Amino acid sequence: MKKPNNISFQFACFLLCAILWAASADPQYQNFINCFVNNSSNSAVISTPDTSSYSSILNVSIQNLRFTLPNTPKPQLILTPQNEAHIQTALYCSQKHKLQVRILSGGHDFEGSSYVSNVSFFVLNMYNFRSISVDSINKTAWVGAGATLGETYYNIVQANSSLAFPAGYYPQVGIGGHISGGGYGCLVRKFGLAADNVLDARVIDAEGRILNRASMGEDLFWAIRGGTGASFAVILEYKVKLVEIPKEQLTAFSLKRTLEQNATDLVHKWQTVGPNLPPELLLELQLTVVPSNQTADGKTIQATFVSLFLGGADDLVSIMNQNFPELGLVRDDCITLSRWVDFITYFYQRPLNLTDTILTSRVSLNPKSYFKSTSEFVQNPIPKQGLEQLWDVMRNISSPPVLMNWTPFGARMAEIPESEIPFPHRAGNIYMVFKKIQWQGTDPDLIQERFASARRLTSFFGSM
Repeated sequence: MKKPNNISFQFACFLLCAILWAASADPQYQNFINCFVNNSSNSAVISTPDTSSYSSILNVSIQNLRFTLPNTPKPQLILTPQNEAHIQTALYCSQKHKLQVRILSGGHDFEGSSYVSNVSFFVLNMYNFRSISVDSINKTAWVGAGATLGETYYNIVQANSSLAFPAGYYPQVGIGGHISGGGYGCLVRKFGLAADNVLDARVIDAEGRILNRASMGEDLFWAIRGGTGASFAVILEYKVKLVEIPKEQLTAFSLKRTLEQNATDLVHKWQTVGPNLPPELLLELQLTVVPSNQTADGKTIQATFVSLFLGGADDLVSIMNQNFPELGLVRDDCITLSRWVDFITYFYQRPLNLTDTILTSRVSLNPKSYFKSTSEFVQNPIPKQGLEQLWDVMRNISSPPVLMNWTPFGARMAEIPESEIPFPHRAGNIYMVFKKIQWQGTDPDLIQERFASARRLTSFFGSM
């Protein structure tokens, strides 16, 4: 008997699984699968709740365990296309049978917009669209929507360690979603957002047309850079502009200060210093609650000042002493980095020799947890009295403590017109606040208390 070829065998298995699942599935999904099978010349990987791959595909990108709970709406199928024709067919069938599509780039999504919906939907998993092609001579790269930031960074520095792409801190974030929302990171003050550095894109629109910048027109190209690209098209890949980073001199430092070490005054001054430093200097602020034996409640606020400077240590110390002498930076506080990507490892307090492993791994840097994250944009410095009120709110949040990152804007962010891309948080904002409140377990009272804490923090920033 002639041995079946791999494609025929895979397709037969796919059909069998589809038929077995369709016997018990909602007719809407039966019709979708029938439509896809009848219009696809090859088998895409379709996973349903009855297939072994379903849970692993869905859960690998879910960093927020809230969305693994039984009451969270789940997709009735996950389609992982192998080529562009599969995407075109999926879009055609979804319109024909009125199924909403959620597009998953392959990274993580704090609020579940890539894999949760209150109407009938399926997930289009872009994992296979993760090719990265770097052109060192022209300082550009084509990056598939399914690639992560870490994979992108790794491929760029392998091609030329002096080149970089200005994007986010977290290496497991997917490029497609990251650029679609704007994308900020450690190079934001020098080069702007990730979306500011996009030159072209290839997408598939609702009619199934494959378009680039020229054929889609400037209106659509504007919209997919900061306006949530998945609202307008399926992003296949972005062409991004690479920037030059001096590899000979890169300096970082991380200094911790508590309330007992004058943190309130330091944070207050940071609000005017951070956004006005030279563009080559990022001075990030991290805030949390830590144990203390010097306070009545056994807690204090810890402010960590983390910096990346595109230059040498002596120049960094000089700039800091001129602009922020209260912090007390000295030469011994500084560390020299051999590559800009090593700052990602340094930022997350991991050994620098693990940078390449961290960049290329799709496993989350931090353990998965239940959490609520929100962001705020601040236009005016918070007065010291307001900061003291914030400390009280933070100290009342039980273990684990709230975590906040304050990222200064200014420099390049203040130079780019607000209308350049649909990122609505540029004009007038001096810094961005990212807040994360975590918890363990599914106790309803605990969840309610944590959400109430998140609302109190949001209310505080809204009142300032």
